[in-house]
Amino acid sequence: MSRTAAPNVLVFDVNETLLDIDSLEPLFIRLFGNKHVLREWFAQLVLYSQALTLAKFYAPYSQIGVGALRMIAKTRNAAIGESDDEELRSRMRDLPAHSEVPAALQRLTEAGFRLATLTNSAPDPQGNPLERTGLNRYFERMFTVQRSTKIQART
Repeated sequence: MSRTAAPNVLVFDVNETLLDIDSLEPLFIRLFGNKHVLREWFAQLVLYSQALTLAKFYAPYSQIGVGALRMIAKTRNAAIGESDDEELRSRMRDLPAHSEVPAALQRLTEAGFRLATLTNSAPDPQGNPLERTGLNRYFERMFTVQRSTKIQART
């Protein structure tokens, strides 16, 4: 009888797993009058991001997000301007962590797990979203579609 070793490394997705995209709702309510369009947009964002990755093309996540926003706006006859594009980019950079995430990550690290992330988002020259939320202290590595980046090792 063989025994399987318990995992000691856990890998997390970032957007919507650790970071809360619901903070984008005000933009979608303003542009479309419907907060549920946010979920349609996010599904399109993930779909196009995965398609580009599989085709071995790279585009920044925020660029794909703006493109998806503009496609949805066109199908809904909504006017989208450059300021809306920039607001989306800004809000995407500043996504907050889900409220339960810090305590859960703390429990996992205290239990001896090593943590990493895997995301479609490339490192942002204006700072890593995990740094902005303070979650970076829990993760040893962040792997992206662009390249892997070592971030602050947990202590």
